[in-house]
Amino acid sequence: MVKLRLMRMGKKKQPTYRVVAADARSPRNGRFIEIVGTYEPRREPSVVKIDNDRAVAWLNKGAQPTETVEKLLKISGAWDEFKGSKAS
Repeated sequence: MVKLRLMRMGKKKQPTYRVVAADARSPRNGRFIEIVGTYEPRREPSVVKIDNDRAVAWLNKGAQPTETVEKLLKISGAWDEFKGSKAS
């Protein structure tokens, strides 16, 4: 099963994250299929950059987002696109 989840990057105590599509069995910072976006929580205000087209494509293929990634997708608008495309 494919999951949309965060992959930790950056120095110690200074995290930035990549939003990636990865196999659920692979480790957090291990192998991934595709980078879908980035999340920088230490910036003021925090920065969320997500390729909505790719995120919606993965969701349509059955990828399951983690709770945190689902919140980020709602912020970027990809979650609403996905729910809208499912309704029609």
